[in-house]
Amino acid sequence: MSWNPNISSGISAPPASRYESQKRRDWITFGHYLKNHKPPLCLSRCSGAHVLEFLRYLDQFGKTKVHTRNCPFFGHPHPPGPCPCPLNQAWGSLDALIGRLRAAFEENGGRPETNPFGTRAVRLYLREVRDSQAKARGIAYEKKKRKINTTKPAAVIEMTDDYNHQAIQPTDYAAGSMISMEMLMSRHKEGHVHHHHHLAPVGKFYLYQPPSTSFS
Repeated sequence: MSWNPNISSGISAPPASRYESQKRRDWITFGHYLKNHKPPLCLSRCSGAHVLEFLRYLDQFGKTKVHTRNCPFFGHPHPPGPCPCPLNQAWGSLDALIGRLRAAFEENGGRPETNPFGTRAVRLYLREVRDSQAKARGIAYEKKKRKINTTKPAAVIEMTDDYNHQAIQPTDYAAGSMISMEMLMSRHKEGHVHHHHHLAPVGKFYLYQPPSTSFS
């Protein structure tokens, strides 16, 4: 038996982050869903259609009021009274859930090309839920774009396959700010970003290093 310094010295592993803990719980929940499915499903046979079934199944536990078109409060962000409209899972919760399950699938040995949580059908479903809930609840999910601080020496560009889920968010990585690919292309059209600028891969991101500015 090999010696484990962490055990002998009484040093325990750092506690899992809130994200990792939630991801583990989500993965266990999805595993139970597959086991209780009729007929039972194994993970290798799980498809995007089964993921959609799972998301619809979760609606019964939702806490977000989604008004129907016949409801007088349809499109009202602050309804003045109660109504019999159903409670569903909020789009933001489903979107975050799929992100965690997509990562958990590959962390548990799944191949990216067979990841059922990353299928086009799932992305389209999430987009449909987002748009329908925005209309029903009178809430716009569009995130405000922040101006890029050109004094920063670098920016981290997030690379995803769903441009609708990209947003500009602050980050301390590389003393820059996270910008979407959409914003990068916009700045390219404006002449602020050129093909000769350095783009270095950093994990799932690209590190953009703008040229040094000279003052004459």
